[in-house]
Amino acid sequence: MEASDSNSQGIAGHGAFFQDTALSAQDAERATTWVRRHVDRRTVDLGERMDDIRDHMWELEKEGEILVHRITDIHEPVTVKTLYGWDKRIPTNRLWHHKSCGQCGNIPGYPTSLIWIMNHFGTDYLDETDQTSCTAWNYHGSGIGNVESLAAVFLRNFHQAYVSGQQHGFDLGYFYPLVHCGTSFGNYKEIRKYLIESAELRQRVKKILGKLGRLVDGKIVIPEEVVHYSEWLHVMRKRIASELQRIDVSHIRVAVHPACHVYKMVPEDAIYDPEILGGNRVAVTTSVAMALGAQVIDYSTWYDCCGFGFRHIISEREFTRSFTMNRKIRVVKEEAEADVLITHDTGCVTTMDKNQWIGKAHDMNYSVPVMADVQLAALACGADPFKIAQLQWHASPCEDLVEKMGISWDAAKARFKQYLQKVEEGNIEYLYDPERAINQHLNFASAK
Repeated sequence: MEASDSNSQGIAGHGAFFQDTALSAQDAERATTWVRRHVDRRTVDLGERMDDIRDHMWELEKEGEILVHRITDIHEPVTVKTLYGWDKRIPTNRLWHHKSCGQCGNIPGYPTSLIWIMNHFGTDYLDETDQTSCTAWNYHGSGIGNVESLAAVFLRNFHQAYVSGQQHGFDLGYFYPLVHCGTSFGNYKEIRKYLIESAELRQRVKKILGKLGRLVDGKIVIPEEVVHYSEWLHVMRKRIASELQRIDVSHIRVAVHPACHVYKMVPEDAIYDPEILGGNRVAVTTSVAMALGAQVIDYSTWYDCCGFGFRHIISEREFTRSFTMNRKIRVVKEEAEADVLITHDTGCVTTMDKNQWIGKAHDMNYSVPVMADVQLAALACGADPFKIAQLQWHASPCEDLVEKMGISWDAAKARFKQYLQKVEEGNIEYLYDPERAINQHLNFASAK
């Protein structure tokens, strides 16, 4: 297209450099095969595995290049196996919540359900305010971000996790970061690889972190493992079922959507368990539904992306809506006949939950409740559908699922209205001590 064309703004107004690729049908299919990529043990040549980036990380620490935030016995880790059979340690206690912008703003029952479960276990954690977004949304959604900025934000947040215990009288490294968002999780794992592999990138971001007071003994802090909340839920699933579960969900048909950023991005880090789906598919989330005793129903588009895609959710939203309705919601409804679709990433819940209404405009009247695995787990453990799981924020209808679980939707709604009246009167309840959350006047000098 020429600049003088009426389409000079490019596709969806993104600028003239965004133009129709005019791909043939064959090339277009080849370009989108990643959407249906099967990342599992059956399709990976384990004899030609890549290097474990953690081996290089330990070498850099020995050389004095970096400082590794270690998972120690105080974090009560559980060892799991990844796609290539590598060990990965998942801390279960003394955790630093790295929250999600999309969850807190769009799906608040997601993080509250996680904190509610941790409260019942007596888990020690820090849910402070001194954390920023990972900025992967900017990178994937707009293309104006870059690796250097992503790395600086990654290191800034994980430095804060490393020093956060000091203000409460603990040693450095006392709280270990637990990442809520699958997008942040995938982004951080990728950025960690870049940092370990590139001396130039390390030097460039070290200058930035130095100006921010975010170095320890002149070194950048890199975590031993990047850990996602779904991994914590996976290793805690049997305790959740045996100690907390109150509601029988054996009659509930559950479909699982695995998030691309959790298991396709840096796939060698994803957890695979021989007890879950024969060890051939990523274990998280499915393992939780199984532990709760629900019926996990397979379906033909299990491996497909939800359709979110970042950039096209903004600029070509109808593609996202079409994809999620045709490749996910319709199949889960018609083929799996699922009572609920659960997943483990902010963008996936948002896409599949918030876009079902648009299908009605095209006579696609498919409707399936969509929520995070931790929300379903919390419900099965007796959490209030409104106050904790906060299903009133969801666009997909959850009433029938809640009723099928033996929970009265109307009674829960009435209780919630009474609770809101108390809040208006100033009687506020907290899941977490707000005084502990506030990070006031933290001095980084002692950590430098």
